[in-house]
Amino acid sequence: MKDLIFQRKKYFTRIGGFLFILFLLIAIFSHFIAPFQLRDRFDPFLPPGLKHLLGTNDIGNDLFTEFIYGSRTTLLVGLLTGAFAVSIGVLVGLFAGYHGGVIDELLMGITDVVLMIPRIPLIIVLSAFLRPSVGLMILVMSVLWWTSTARVIRSRTMQIRTMGFVESARCLGFSNWHILFYEILPNIVMIIIPEFLITVASAMISEASLSFLGLGDPTLKSWGMMIHHAFQRGGFLNGMWWWYIPPGMGITLFVLSMVFLSFAFEETEIGMGEEVAIVPFNR
Repeated sequence: MKDLIFQRKKYFTRIGGFLFILFLLIAIFSHFIAPFQLRDRFDPFLPPGLKHLLGTNDIGNDLFTEFIYGSRTTLLVGLLTGAFAVSIGVLVGLFAGYHGGVIDELLMGITDVVLMIPRIPLIIVLSAFLRPSVGLMILVMSVLWWTSTARVIRSRTMQIRTMGFVESARCLGFSNWHILFYEILPNIVMIIIPEFLITVASAMISEASLSFLGLGDPTLKSWGMMIHHAFQRGGFLNGMWWWYIPPGMGITLFVLSMVFLSFAFEETEIGMGEEVAIVPFNR
């Protein structure tokens, strides 16, 4: 059984890690990888070729250049939303699970309320009153995407808080702050990482969906905006697959990398077992 878990983890880690590093390097070094600038114009409606690997659109933009630069915006939205949302969820889950009682009821009540808010419709409504921007998208998704993380962390914290090393820390007079962040938090890292990866994947899909609906930032290129442009300008109807297939594949492969890495960390947690995963850290 352990050998099977190890083989599955190894398989998921290799594929997910390769795809994640590949797209991360493309986003970081997009200025050097892209053959042209976004403002450059060429003959419109060119099919893929040696000079233009993904052809051009109706206004003469090189689509390979847009794909490379668009990776920065898409990955930025996903990673920042994941970081902010998971940070909120971890804090809420830690305090609710450790303190219990009134604090737990209050925080979980807030979590239930936020969980019931329709996410995409709320962003659509906000976009009608505020100028669509990447910052607004990240902010709203971060405020709404933390609830599942909070529930998972709360459940795990409630298990760990009764462990012997936590009780020992209390008897030695360590503060609740120290116990939370130096005793409990290191023992739930293997749960936090999969939550972060899944949140990143969800945020990227949501960004693409909102951009497709025309609610993305029109001043920035992203994979979602590329698909939106293809839909608006007849790329779908005219069979110009190079307008929408590459950004769609980019989103799909990066989301798969997040899912594969998440599976790998979850298998690690299962393989380690609770008795191994929960250990006291040096104080």
